[in-house]
Order: sequence, then structure tokens, then C-alpha cells
Amino acid sequence: MKLIIERAVLLKALSHVQSVVERRNTIPILSHVLMRAEGDRLSLTATDLDLEILESVPADVPTAGATTAAAHTLYDIVRKLPDGSQVEISSSSDGGTLTLRAGRSSFRLGSLPVEDFPNIAAGELPHSFALSARDLRTIIDRAAFAVSTEETRYYLNGIFLHAATHDGVGALRAVATDGHRLARVEMPLPEGADGMQGVIVPRKTVGELRKLAEDTNEDVRIALSDTKVCLSFDSVVLTSKLIDGTFPDYERVIPVGNDKTMDVDAKLFAEAVDRVSTISSEKSRAVKLSLQDGMLTLSATGADNGSATEEIEVGYSSEPLEIGFNSRYLLDITRQIEGEGAQFTMADAASPTVIRDGSDPSALYVLMPMRV
Repeated sequence: MKLIIERAVLLKALSHVQSVVERRNTIPILSHVLMRAEGDRLSLTATDLDLEILESVPADVPTAGATTAAAHTLYDIVRKLPDGSQVEISSSSDGGTLTLRAGRSSFRLGSLPVEDFPNIAAGELPHSFALSARDLRTIIDRAAFAVSTEETRYYLNGIFLHAATHDGVGALRAVATDGHRLARVEMPLPEGADGMQGVIVPRKTVGELRKLAEDTNEDVRIALSDTKVCLSFDSVVLTSKLIDGTFPDYERVIPVGNDKTMDVDAKLFAEAVDRVSTISSEKSRAVKLSLQDGMLTLSATGADNGSATEEIEVGYSSEPLEIGFNSRYLLDITRQIEGEGAQFTMADAASPTVIRDGSDPSALYVLMPMRV
């Protein structure tokens, strides 16, 4: 195999695929990236057996072929090469070494057999639909922060994606929760998504997908079965196993009888929470909200008897209420609100609160209170 490729093109593709590769691997081939050159393209593939990313980029290919190289080492080498350099990559006749040259620099890397590289081919994917890159980024940004990192509750370690009905209209809905907060985002059901069953897309897959989708404005093609999902756009194909578990009935934790409503400027509220929480202990991060006649008082106390309070005007006309929240969770949610106004709907100090973006009804957040 022999090819010549621009450094910037190779670096961008390597940055995408190498991030899948775990730093520590008990299976040596999983630390490598598969490089296959044919025609006028170079395809790079990396996998951790649960997630695979394949990216294809233009290259000058005098001799077609395939080889492997240590993903992180190759990425570091290309990253340190001079801007604008042409990179020549060739493999030995026995496939045991890879040689990389750029200008006066030359590197030799060990290769592993191409046939050892695993293939997690998606197989039959009965449901297929397209989603704009912008909508995909919105779904991820507004839901991913609520994904659980608690490995014992593995079925919460991803975003639950499913077809639902809202006011008699089909919707594609994404839900994430860690037991303390819940995010629900929905948009019109794309053509082809009718009848799709609910799937849980793993946290790592969501993170990699968000990075890949950052630079594209193309539609993302999503195909899935009950065990795998395949997403393709530009020259990238991401294939991932799904979480094998049952997502809880999230509708049961979304309260419908909350009768106390607070309307507040989202930016002013977030800044006030951030300032007041500076004094709160690192462990609890507790902030108390005291509501009365159009005025909100935020307060927090620290472990060393320190305290902080701040008042802001809000739209509130119900009976006085005091309720406490984890300040970090409050900030995570208010950062998702793009409009000026946030609406809090509460019942009492012990019941979950519903938070909405005043200008966007497609997103809903639920936050459990805490004792303060």
C-alpha cells in the first residue's frame, strides 16, 4: 500500500476516529486504526467493539492496499507535522511495518494483521430516516447533560430515542435521566420513523456523534434495529451497539398537577444561582429559592458558617414557597434555555419541579428538589 495525503485532511479524520480508541486495551488490535486505500480515497476505521467510526477522505493512491497502525501514536505524529505538508504512507510487503514520511521526517510503526481487525457490521436495520444535523445537535445538547454515569443503572447510561404521540401528532422524542433530573426533547416525526421501537443510545456514542456532527450541515441518515444503530453523513459512518435494557416509564415522573408558576429571565436567574452557589459546600451545592409576591430570594450557606443571598424580580403570584435545589443541576438546565424566559411550575418543597423554555415548547425538564 502506498498513498499521499494532505496533513490537514489526515489529521481531521484521525482526530475523529482515534477518540473511539481506549487508552488501555487488553486486545492489541483495538488500539490500532485500520487504513484502507483504494481508488482516490483513504478510509480510516477505529472501534472498541461497541462503537465503530469509519471516515473516508480523498488521497492520491499509487498502490491500493490496507494496513493498521497504533491510533494514538499515528495521531500524535500527524498532529506534530508542519502545516501544509504532504504525508506519504506506505506499508511493507509483509504488512509488518508502516512508514510515514513528511518533508525530512520519517517514522516507522509496527502493524498488526488487517484480518485481525474486528468488524461490527450493522446487519439488517429495518427502520431508517433522516434528521437534519441541526436537529440532531439540538437533541443531544438538550438531553445529554441528564444522562446517568452510574454504571449499576446501565439502562440510564444513554439517551432513550423513540416515536411518540403529542397532542395527536407523531413526534420523535429523546429522553435522558439520572434519577435527579430529566430532560425530554421532541420534534416532528421524520418520514420512515413510524413504528420504530424505543432504543437507548449509549453515552459514549452520543458524545462521539456530537463531535462528528459539529462540522456538518448535511442531513444525518439514521438506520436502526433493536440492537444496533448506524448514522451516516458527509463521509462518516458511525455504527454502535445499543444498550440492552428497558428504559423506565419516564411519563410517571413528569408531574401534571403543579399549580405554582414562576416566570423568570433565564440569564439573570442563572447568573444569580452561580453567584450565590459560590458559598455553598462542594458536597451539597444546595441553593434555596424563597418565593413571595413577585420576588425570588436565592440563598446558600457554607460549611464555615458563610452565607449568601440575592434577590431578583420574577413573575409569581401564588402563595409563598421555599424549595431547595442542587445548584449545578439548576445551571445545567438553564444553560439549555435559548429564549429569554424560563418557566418553573412547582407544587411544594418535596415534589418535582417542571422547567420549560418560554420560547420553545419542544423541550421539558424535570428537577427533583433537595432538603435545605
